[in-house]
Amino acid sequence: MTELELLKFRKQIEEGIEEILRRMPFLKEEARGNPYSCSIGKVSWMDSQNDKGISEQLLRESKLRLEKLRNAMMRIENGTYGICIRCGNAIPPGRLEIIPEVLLCLSCAEKKK
Repeated sequence: MTELELLKFRKQIEEGIEEILRRMPFLKEEARGNPYSCSIGKVSWMDSQNDKGISEQLLRESKLRLEKLRNAMMRIENGTYGICIRCGNAIPPGRLEIIPEVLLCLSCAEKKK
């Protein structure tokens, strides 16, 4: 991988981390749910619980992606970014553009399924 490609991926990963960190306070707030659940009707309460569940799932997914992006940043620092952790082959740049935190080449990812 060239230095220019590595810089591009570093920037993409940094932007992904910043975006998640920007959304995190909102997701945490939404995951708390409606504090006035005692004073709303049954249907509204059920909607509130559903929204809370969705927000909790989005928060979990965001935390997991943040961890993966930070891991990708560490791999850039270690010089192992873009190398499949299973077979050691290079991960195609097109795959990294779509999923910058990816750990496996397409061949190994398909074998994992």
